[in-house]
Amino acid sequence: MSNSNTSLYQSEISSLSLLNQGKVRDIYTVDADHLLIVTSDRISAFDVVLPDPIPGKGRVLTTVSNFWFARTQQLVANHLTDRGLDSIGLSADEARQLAGRAIVVKRLSPLPVEAIVRGYIIGSGWKDYQRTGAVCGIELPAGLQQAQQLPEPIFTPSTKAAAGAHDENISFAQAVELLGPDLADKVRRLSLTIYQQAAQYAAQRGIIIADTKLEFGLDANGELYLIDEVLTPDSSRFWPADSYRVGISPPSFDKQYLRDYLETQDWNKQAPGPALPQEVIEQTAAKYREAQDRLLE
Repeated sequence: MSNSNTSLYQSEISSLSLLNQGKVRDIYTVDADHLLIVTSDRISAFDVVLPDPIPGKGRVLTTVSNFWFARTQQLVANHLTDRGLDSIGLSADEARQLAGRAIVVKRLSPLPVEAIVRGYIIGSGWKDYQRTGAVCGIELPAGLQQAQQLPEPIFTPSTKAAAGAHDENISFAQAVELLGPDLADKVRRLSLTIYQQAAQYAAQRGIIIADTKLEFGLDANGELYLIDEVLTPDSSRFWPADSYRVGISPPSFDKQYLRDYLETQDWNKQAPGPALPQEVIEQTAAKYREAQDRLLE
């Protein structure tokens, strides 16, 4: 992976106005119909952006997302355009800074719901199930173990929280209230199809996709688009199939390794986050790179 030893914590593009800065992405206005999305090397855990970047992470996320956008375009349109960085008047320094980590995309209206698909029971879904026997109101068979594959994937939407707040799981009925019945059903069906096709592909490369979060947006005509990022180690749980065991939280190619480290620290999960040891930074970067290498080999 080129330039993996250089890090970008925060982009600085003097020729464009910054529209929004998320936990990982900096979004700039290009014109009325286009945005520039820059994927930084910032990493968040427990909804807190940590002070240390993960070298090369933004390029991995961009490469992996673009790979999945290409694989899913026959199912749903996406926000990618054919405009390169050379079309938006960047300086030579800015172009170097953004190489491999920035894309010019269509300007769309994001839906107020995040589309989450779970194929295995882990994380907040496992906690929900232990408490209620259900996940987001979906009744599940009794006796499931942690990390067990579900009888079939389930769609468990959430609302998008403001920066610094936690997303909130909602029922499908609540998603219908926010989106309307037709759009909510379309998002659910598309999300399940994308997940199932991606999980089949990843399984051939030794990766279990336990769950994933997708985002969609609408254009001025109400057409639905897949946006943001797709099936990356930030938006999904990737497990190595060869070390997967039911009953334990498996090792992973995503930031679960980082979360597990942070759980050992004396930190209240409020900002600011703790500084990371060099070993943890390097291990996290290696896990992201391995996910990319396995998926794109």
